[in-house]
Amino acid sequence: MSLPRFYPIFDSAEWLRRALPLGVKLVQARIKDLPKDALLGELALCQELCREHGATLVVNDHWQAAIDLGCSFIHLGQEDLDTADIAAIRKAGLRMGISTHDRAELDRALALAPDYIALGPVWPTILKKMKWEQQGLERVSEWRRLIGDTPLVAIGGVTPERAVQAFEAGADIASAVTDITLNADPEGRIREWLRVTA
Repeated sequence: MSLPRFYPIFDSAEWLRRALPLGVKLVQARIKDLPKDALLGELALCQELCREHGATLVVNDHWQAAIDLGCSFIHLGQEDLDTADIAAIRKAGLRMGISTHDRAELDRALALAPDYIALGPVWPTILKKMKWEQQGLERVSEWRRLIGDTPLVAIGGVTPERAVQAFEAGADIASAVTDITLNADPEGRIREWLRVTA
């Protein structure tokens, strides 16, 4: 099953309420620092909204919550892999995306046969402090050669204009966070993304 080329990441169901009616079909819920009950409620709402709009929800990090809620897709960072019960995730039939930043992490991710590999930050990002400042388009092309048919997600400092460059370098999917959430007109920006990635 191929995935949509535009993959926004949001931290609340409220953002999904704004984005999904515009035509977003793949979205990640990256929700941090909520008590368990509140987290489950927020993720359940995200899942309901995605079902209403025929979109795929990817749950960041919280694999047990995803299993409990009957979600179908999770995203794990390298730190998450240290504690995630991969056997339980597989048994539940969840699809899985994994973040990578260097060759060792890529090898670790590929050994798990994920449904996509994310590479970042391709450009400098303000979302979080990372020891990897900028991977660059050359690294996107390198990852493309190394991962075969596995879908490749470019993340970190991506804009609609840069997404085109990432696709040319070999990425299949472009992901965005602050390019949308910090934009003066988030809905307009989402429409621009949808045009570029159609």
